[in-house]
Amino acid sequence: MTAPPPSPTLPAATRTRSMIVAGLSTVVEWYDFTLYLYLATVLSRVFFGGGDDALLVTLAGFAVSYLMRPLGALCFGHLGDRFGRRYMLLASMALMTAAMLATALLPTHATAGATAGVLLLLLRCVMAFSVGGEYTGVVAYLLETAPLKRRGLITSLASAASEVGALLAVALSALTVALLSTAQLDGWGWRIPFFVGAALAGGILLARSTMHESPEFERQQRAGTVPRSPIRDTWRFHRGAVARTFAISALGSITYYVGITYVPAFLGSAGGMAEGEALWLSTLAAVAVIVATPLAGALSDRIGRKPVLIGLAVLSAVLPLSLFAWMAGGSTGVIAAAAVALACLAGGVSAVAAPATAEQFPGEGRLSGLALGVTMATAFFGGATPLLAELLVRHTGWAAAPGAMIAVVALLVLPVLWGLRETRPT
Repeated sequence: MTAPPPSPTLPAATRTRSMIVAGLSTVVEWYDFTLYLYLATVLSRVFFGGGDDALLVTLAGFAVSYLMRPLGALCFGHLGDRFGRRYMLLASMALMTAAMLATALLPTHATAGATAGVLLLLLRCVMAFSVGGEYTGVVAYLLETAPLKRRGLITSLASAASEVGALLAVALSALTVALLSTAQLDGWGWRIPFFVGAALAGGILLARSTMHESPEFERQQRAGTVPRSPIRDTWRFHRGAVARTFAISALGSITYYVGITYVPAFLGSAGGMAEGEALWLSTLAAVAVIVATPLAGALSDRIGRKPVLIGLAVLSAVLPLSLFAWMAGGSTGVIAAAAVALACLAGGVSAVAAPATAEQFPGEGRLSGLALGVTMATAFFGGATPLLAELLVRHTGWAAAPGAMIAVVALLVLPVLWGLRETRPT
């Protein structure tokens, strides 16, 4: 088991303030990034001319942009391991702010033709590059700053806060769709959520300038153990940890991106539900996740990361098949219950995966280890899975196909989780 880092030496008030700023950062990160999926049907009309093929192109663009996440994680992870977590978090948020503002100012298909779609996808790649370093950087910062006995709870707040961002994204998307006509939405209304995201990102960038450095990185500086080649050292000495992190994150990624972010598009295509109604159901699911996530993190502090992860993996192998089938043909109440259950399952996995993956590595090179494991898994099992799920539903006619995708990954990951050593500090 990886030895826990020394207890933070910052004053309690300073440590708490820095953790709050770090945790709130993922609100903006996930708002900006998931907004694209929640507005996928609108963006398909605005930038690609509309129609079923346009939606597939929009989802494909989301998948392609994910290829930039591992690259961004490696670049920002190297910065964080060499020069400090605070420096890295400032750089990634600055890039995100610029990309979000540029997206809000883009020309549309009506004025620029195919160029508009190309520009949108290029900016999604920039966004994915910056997000690649965001989440793992915040997870590492919270883990290294939190009291040892509450690391599970506090680190899981990165996941909960990200869901607050997703909630803001889906709520503002639903409100925009509900208040504007289709002509207004396609003409100028789609820009509103992106301008809001740019403003939020700029505010968090200013707040981050007041953050203190992680106590763990300060320890490395005092001890002279800051790695010169963190990526190389991590790959050389911690390949097993990278593999375990990849497996944990694979389960977290597919449950999140198929079980939460793909659901609005699924309800529109397979369930025949209107855009606005599907987005409001996703808002309800996001609220449930925010409640469930810290509970799962706190439970992992009490009984350990391993048993909670195993239990969630078993549920992921059993429940999603039925839940997706219910969402395709059930009443509104049944659809809402299924969406909430899927979202809580995904939120629980993400909550425990946050500390469990970060604890696989020592402080030296931790961000590089998370980049190699977490974001590689997210690239494979995150960005492309909404597109794959949509293609499977269309070509097979099997509404439960997305649930089968989750179940297969859960069954493959279970043996890895069973062999994990417990990392909860004792």
